[in-house]
Amino acid sequence: MDNTHYISTELLTLESVDKIIKENKYLALSDEAKINIQNCRAYLDKKMVSQIEPIYGINTGFGSLCNVKISNENLSKLQENLVQSHACGTGDEVPKEIVKLMLLLKIQSLSYGNSGIQLETVERLVSFYNNNILPVIYTQGSLGASGDLAPLAHLSLPIIGHGEVYYKDQKVEAAVVLKEFDWEPIVLKSKEGLALLNGTQFMSAYGVYVLLKSNTLSYFADFISAVSLEGFDGRIEPFNELIHFVRPHKGQIITAQNMVHFLSGSEIIKQPKNHVQDPYSFRCIPQVHGASKDVFEYVKKIFTTEINSVTDNPNIFIDEDQIISGGNFHGQPLAMALDFMAIALSELGSISERRTYQLISGNRELPAFLVDNPGLNSGLMIPQYAAASIASQNKQLATPASVDNIVSSNGQEDHVSMGANAATKALRVVDNVERILAIELLNASQALVYRKPLKSSVLIENFIDSYRSAVPLITEDRILHYDILKTVAFLNTYPVENNLLTMA
Repeated sequence: MDNTHYISTELLTLESVDKIIKENKYLALSDEAKINIQNCRAYLDKKMVSQIEPIYGINTGFGSLCNVKISNENLSKLQENLVQSHACGTGDEVPKEIVKLMLLLKIQSLSYGNSGIQLETVERLVSFYNNNILPVIYTQGSLGASGDLAPLAHLSLPIIGHGEVYYKDQKVEAAVVLKEFDWEPIVLKSKEGLALLNGTQFMSAYGVYVLLKSNTLSYFADFISAVSLEGFDGRIEPFNELIHFVRPHKGQIITAQNMVHFLSGSEIIKQPKNHVQDPYSFRCIPQVHGASKDVFEYVKKIFTTEINSVTDNPNIFIDEDQIISGGNFHGQPLAMALDFMAIALSELGSISERRTYQLISGNRELPAFLVDNPGLNSGLMIPQYAAASIASQNKQLATPASVDNIVSSNGQEDHVSMGANAATKALRVVDNVERILAIELLNASQALVYRKPLKSSVLIENFIDSYRSAVPLITEDRILHYDILKTVAFLNTYPVENNLLTMA
């Protein structure tokens, strides 16, 4: 079976991106993409022969140097200088999974035939992707306005023989890898450096990665909260569909349906209750989790549009015989969406920590800190501290980046999105939420033991049985750092796609 994804004008969805990555598909340019790229390049080459007037970034300087005309014999050097001078990223290295997404999304954006790139250049990016040659890119340096200039410069350096890459899990000089494959460095033609550096692929790759992880964590949040509800001996009434159909937010309805499904057949949920109501962290799961689901749905629309767009500058329109300098590289839509996503994720972590707090509080006939012999044993006292610390950090990270602005390039770039900072913050938040949910599962699974001999639903009992193979019951104090790590690993390896956790 052909395990190749052909780059074309066909809509790229988050689901198709996920499939490309998970199934380790190879990339290839469709005939349509090749024709689009070649026709655009041929048009630009012809245009440059007769063009007298300056065209931004093609025969001029960049940014505030846009009025400096560059002679035709220096156009290739201009593009090489651009890539090297803009490669000034710093900070931590971008995770390899996100670098690979950046390559995919940059290839897609260049394939439409509006960028003036050489076919050879795009095919080199495809070869990098297929051979898992991943440029070393840094998290700091982009304002998310003229595109992601510094990160994309580091993405592009290796194709011209500079910079570093990861190859076979080793960090090596790009020139060494080019020699191993018998590849010559690409000689950039007019406009190519700008096509490579202008674009939103840093922000977009982070957004796609965080969205895909958020989707999984959103449903784990529902499922783990159902386990917590059982451990807390909570009530089923707040998930009755009648409540939610009179306030029909989509995410709220889906969450309530998930909860009812997960708890179906439980002996614990059916037993008579001595309490009339549960705290909000249990009773309002549909309203809180559902609001986050609705945010993810909105953000998904923004990123689906973006990853199917041309985001470099200027843009070339062959049929109209126009080369237009505009602002498609500005990251404002992504910056605001990333900020919104961080807020939605932070709330999933915040309410999860509150459920953990309720479980260890000695209420509902549960022992304090969910352990026998409390006092001699501290039990699960301190994991709640950790969850509270992480939830607090998320609140700080959820402070919007997109409302900030610092003028750059001598005032030419006088409004920037700060979307790159929003992107890196969103990744930290989603990783934090995973840890908070792991801590809730550690507590909820422990609380469930104290409801025996009553059983929960088959779904929950089977899930906990699988979990116990990774994290044994806590009978006396031990180093819980390892339990948290093992729980995170369990959530990352549990076959969600084959489980009703994903029902929507």
